[in-house]
Amino acid sequence: MRYVLVHKPYEVLTQFTDENGRATLKDFVDVPNVYPVGRLDYDSEGLVLLTDDKPLQHRLSEPRFKIPKTYWVQVEGIPTEEALAQLRRGVDIKTGFTAPAEAELLPEPVAVAERSKPVRFRANIPTAWLRITISQGMNRQVRKMTAAVGFPTLRLIRVQIADLRIAGLPPGKWRDLTSDEIKDLKELTAGQVLGPNDFKSGARTPGTANSGGFWPGGIRPSGDSRKPAAGGKSGAGKFGVSKAGGSRSAGPKSGPGSKPTGSRPTGSKLTGGKPAGDKPAGGKPGPAGKSGGPAGKSGAGRPSRPR
Repeated sequence: MRYVLVHKPYEVLTQFTDENGRATLKDFVDVPNVYPVGRLDYDSEGLVLLTDDKPLQHRLSEPRFKIPKTYWVQVEGIPTEEALAQLRRGVDIKTGFTAPAEAELLPEPVAVAERSKPVRFRANIPTAWLRITISQGMNRQVRKMTAAVGFPTLRLIRVQIADLRIAGLPPGKWRDLTSDEIKDLKELTAGQVLGPNDFKSGARTPGTANSGGFWPGGIRPSGDSRKPAAGGKSGAGKFGVSKAGGSRSAGPKSGPGSKPTGSRPTGSKLTGGKPAGDKPAGGKPGPAGKSGGPAGKSGAGRPSRPR
């Protein structure tokens, strides 16, 4: 197993391929078959963890384990204490309220490497650096948080994932984790096994996806022999199995979940219980949906002839 920590530079995709020719992690990391744990936006910088340990990758990406991530955030303006208090309580970012965060104003400009593209400055508006720690993973969450309290983000650097720190790792460089770091990382989710109570038929855990069915985090609960939901079987089987083709059979019930639909006369339309077309003289049509003619034919009964 490989566990790699990389300092992603500005305007680099957190993936290894790109059809549009943009820079990716492949341009900086020459370790095969490792994949990112979570993601970091194209215009953000900082730490990304890579591994081929898929169970750990799933667990560290699972929102309910609340892995803390710390950012240095350069914002436009000098945040007030009230703005910081709002960040600590949680703010409305349109797509929902954020969980309480740690937020503090750094007393001095932080020592960071120059960015490939300089930050946009305004001569009459000062900037400040914040340290913000969150344990959620909403899309562009930190940027939306600072904008919501009136201080837009100019530069965003992830400096810590759990206890893994950016110190000593320049932009574009990577290193393997030490044995102690790997042990500490695994202990973050140790003893928290996904069991039957974590399984809901047909439901996905937010932020995860897997093929062949829906298990929280893509991990089968230990000792659970049930199959995840999957299509392609006839009838409404257990755990949300869908009916093939979505069709219903006429006549008697053929199994759980099926429902007879009854039959109607071909080419006719029942309106108010009467056959469409000319009204026959005398007599009344048979009840809709019941056999009113010769045995074996369905539809409205044949109206009686006047005598």
